Amino acid sequence: LQNILNYNNYYEFSTDKAAVANAAKNWKIQDWSLEVDGLVEKPMKLNLSEIKKIPIEERIYRFRCVEGWSMVIPWSGFQLSHLLQMAIPKSEATHVAFQTYFSEADMPDAGSAGIAFPYVEGLRLDEAMHPLTILATEIYGKDIANQNGAPIRLVVPWKYGFKSAKSIVSIRFVE
Repeated sequence: LQNILNYNNYYEFSTDKAAVANAAKNWKIQDWSLEVDGLVEKPMKLNLSEIKKIPIEERIYRFRCVEGWSMVIPWSGFQLSHLLQMAIPKSEATHVAFQTYFSEADMPDAGSAGIAFPYVEGLRLDEAMHPLTILATEIYGKDIANQNGAPIRLVVPWKYGFKSAKSIVSIRFVE
């Protein structure tokens, strides 16, 4: 538990894995919403209280990093496909893009990462709809900590960790 809470890649806060938890500890999540739009019949915007009403289940996945380490993590969340199906994807949608939260005021060290923010990661539609792909809201039975991608993050068990976008604010269906 201490490893996953204190050794993190979250470049918006710091590129030093050992410094992320400290850099993120005072971040206040306020007025959170998750927008689902793009090539859909029913775009939607959910606030955090609506997201937390979605029934969750625990999934235990091996979490892998391109750096060669892995950990077995108990995530709790809901199957991403359940949310995506509510939006009714259009036939031309082939991919799903996940945009993360970014604020220079909350994340002043992000400039040292050398990449553009907000971070956007994508999955093919079939990967996003796979029953093992979840949006996690808890880790080890507690709300996801800031440094782990609070309040909601993507977890794709067959992909490396960088594909698991943290602090998601937007899910967009695209060609």
